[in-house]
Amino acid sequence: MRNSNKIFDISNLSKALIALILLLTLLGALMQYSAGGGDFFKYSAPYLIKLFLGFIVLIIIARIDLKIIFLLTNFFYYFSLFLLVVVTVVGSVRLGAQRWLNLGFFVIQPAELMKIAIILMLAKYFHTFSVSQVGKLKFYIQPLILVAIPTLLILKQPDLGTAIVLVLLGAVIFFLSGFRLKYFVIISTVFLMMLPILWFSLHDYQKNRILTFLNPDRDPLGAGYHIIQSKIAIGSGGLLGKGFLQGTQAQLDFLPEKHTDFIFTLIAEEFGFLGNFLIILIYSGMITIMVLMSEKCTYRFGQYVIAGIASMFFIYIFINIGMVSGLLPVVGIPLPFLSYGGTALISNMIAFGLVFNIDNNSSNKS
Repeated sequence: MRNSNKIFDISNLSKALIALILLLTLLGALMQYSAGGGDFFKYSAPYLIKLFLGFIVLIIIARIDLKIIFLLTNFFYYFSLFLLVVVTVVGSVRLGAQRWLNLGFFVIQPAELMKIAIILMLAKYFHTFSVSQVGKLKFYIQPLILVAIPTLLILKQPDLGTAIVLVLLGAVIFFLSGFRLKYFVIISTVFLMMLPILWFSLHDYQKNRILTFLNPDRDPLGAGYHIIQSKIAIGSGGLLGKGFLQGTQAQLDFLPEKHTDFIFTLIAEEFGFLGNFLIILIYSGMITIMVLMSEKCTYRFGQYVIAGIASMFFIYIFINIGMVSGLLPVVGIPLPFLSYGGTALISNMIAFGLVFNIDNNSSNKS
C-alpha cells in the first residue's frame, strides 16, 4: 500500500464524490439558516465553522500514509472505547442521556468515533484471513467481542440508535468477510428469543417511542408529538414545498429538533417532494460511488473499510428518513452532513477522508 505524493492526483470517482459532498454541505448550511429562522449566527455560523474544521480533518486523513492508519487502528479503537467508559462516569447529561464529553472548547460524542473505529478494527481483523478460514465460527469470537463491548456501553448511555448502527455495521462486515448464512440465522433466532428480555431492559422513554411508533395518537402532546408534527410538515410541503423560510410548522416552532434529527422534515416542508428527492438522489450517488470504489480496490482491508463506511452512511440515511416519516421508531439518528452536530460531522469527514485515502492508494498502486 502506498500513496501518491501528488495532492490532486485523485480518481474520477473521488472527484465526483467530492462534488456531491460539497453540494450536500452547501444545502446543509442553507437549511441550518432556515432552521434558525433566518438568523445566520444561530445554527449556520457554528455549522460552517465545524464544516471548515471537518474539511481540514478530511484532507489530513486523506493524505496520511495508509500504512500508518493501519498500524494505528488498534489504538484508535481502544482510545474510542476508553472515551466511552469515561463518558459513562463524567459525561454531560442532556435530555436524560449521558453521551457527551465537554472539553470546554468542544463537546465530543465518543459513540460517533466508535462507528469509524469498529469499521477499521473489523476490516483489519478480517483482511488477514482467507474466506475459507473465516467461514469457521471460532474466527468470529474476537470480532463479536469487539462489537459487543462498545454496543453495551452505548446502550448504557442510553443511545439505542447508535447501538443499533454498530450491530448492523458489524453484521455487514461479517457478511462481506464470508460469514455463513446459517450463523446469521442462528444469531437472529437467538435475538428474537431475547426480545422480551430486551424490552424490559429498555428505559421508559424508549418503550414510549416504540409504542408511539405503533400508535402516534396514544400521546399526541407527549411522546407522539414529534412524529405527528413531522408528518404534518412533510404532508403540507406537497410537491414543490412552501418556499424557503416559509414552512409554518418549522418557522412557528411546532416542529421540534428541526436543525438536527428532523432536518429532512424541514426540507420536505419548504422544498416539497422534489427537494427530498434531490437529497435522496445525492445520497444514492455517494453510496453508489463508494460501492464502485470498494469493488475496484485491490486489497481487502480497503474493500472492507469503504464498504463499511458506505453501509454506515446508508444505515443512517435509512433510519433517519424512516424515523421522521413515521415508518420507524424515533431513535435520535442524525442525517449525515445535513443535521447540526459537531462530532457527527467530524466523524463523517474522518470516514470520507479514509475513503479518499484508500481510493487514491488503490488508484496509484503499482
